[in-house]
Parts: sequence; C-alpha cells; structure tokens
Amino acid sequence: MRLRDKVAIITGAGRGIGQATALKFGREGAKVAACDINADLAQEAAALVAAEGGDAAGFQVDVRDKASISRMVEAVMTRYGRIDCLVNNAGIVQDSTLKNMTDEQFDSVIDINLKGVYNCTRVVVDVMLKQNSGVILNTSSIVGIYGNFGQTNYAASKFGVIGMMKTWARELGRKGIRANAVCPGFVSTPILGKIPEKVLQALEDRVPLGRLARPEEIANTFAFLASDEASYINGAVIEVSGGLTL
Repeated sequence: MRLRDKVAIITGAGRGIGQATALKFGREGAKVAACDINADLAQEAAALVAAEGGDAAGFQVDVRDKASISRMVEAVMTRYGRIDCLVNNAGIVQDSTLKNMTDEQFDSVIDINLKGVYNCTRVVVDVMLKQNSGVILNTSSIVGIYGNFGQTNYAASKFGVIGMMKTWARELGRKGIRANAVCPGFVSTPILGKIPEKVLQALEDRVPLGRLARPEEIANTFAFLASDEASYINGAVIEVSGGLTL
C-alpha cells in the first residue's frame, strides 16, 4: 500500500474522477477526507471507501467558502492529526462561445475551478508548513494547455491552476511540500452525460488509444504523485490523455 497511513483531502469527491481518487487512495491505505458541495455524495464516497475496508469521512465543502473549508480542515485535524495530500479536484463546466458567454458563466467557473483551488490550498498549506511536508495536486485539463472551442472560462481556470501549482512548487519545495498538476483528456464521467453519442464517438476517434479515459486511470496518476515513489517530482504537468494531443 503506497499511501499507508497518509491523510488525504479530496475535493469534488462525490463522483467521477474525485470519487475514483477517493477509492484508489483508500485502497492504497490512505485515510480519506471525501469533500463535495453535495453532502449526500460526500457521505456516499466515504461509505464506498469504508465498504472496502478503508478509513474515510465525508464532508460538505463549498470551495468558494473559506469558512466551509476551514471547518473541514479542523475536523480532519481533530480526527487524523495531520494532512499529507490535498487533491484539488472540484470543478464545473459552463460552456459557451466567447460571443455568447455571460459574465455569470465566466465568474462561476473561475470562482470554483480557480479561486476554489486557491481557497483550499491557502487553508491547508498552513498545516503542511507546520509539518514540513505535504503534497498538493491540482486537477487541470489538456484544455488548460491547448484551449478548446467554447471553453474560454474553463480553459482560463485550468491554465490558472497550472500557474499557481508551478508557483507553489517554487515557493514550498524547500519546505518539504511538492506541487503537481494532472491534465486529463476526455474522461468517461457524468460531466459528459449530456453529450450526444455521435459527438462522444467523434471524441474517441481523436484519441490514439481509441477510447475515453476511465476515471480510475486519472486516480492512479494522483495516487502515484501522492506517494513517496514520486518524491522528486515537483512542478510537473502530467497529461493523461491517451495521446490525444499528439
């Protein structure tokens, strides 16, 4: 178990990549704080980890609200006494072309996908600094590197979390804290549920491996980066896209 006894906070853990990451971390021996804005989904994720013999707790967290984050961190510290890894995974999409995008669409994506990552990390980093150890992992996207039609807000947010991560890698490395970002390609999650089958097939056809990623494949990358096996990986941007960007 590569994460035995490590304590990990995972945001957006209610479904998709976040839930898969919570399960993977639990299987690898981590104590998991499964966080989601939906309290029922957070508890469900924690229950799934526990059902496999893991140690997990669910927390309702709104990453836009520092008070919400602080309450969760205090509870995690009371229960486990430390925080070894933060996976900043909570995110939304509200797609529209630039001409048609509303300020509300832009602001909501930035508030959750970018400011939310800052908020969570700002609270957790104080704990990690006292420990002189920790790992910060940001879920970005290939869209954050290459852009995508109709995703001005999403691309800006996902590019932004890479920039913050690289800054943290520079600032915190000598404090024993590593920071990295994972950039998934197209992943088979509920976020793709509204996309027509014909469009999904076209997406698959663009991937050299000929399929969408499974959430577990992104979770596996997070588990490696959180582990001591990745002890010299800092400031990295890792694409997990099946070769989509080749």
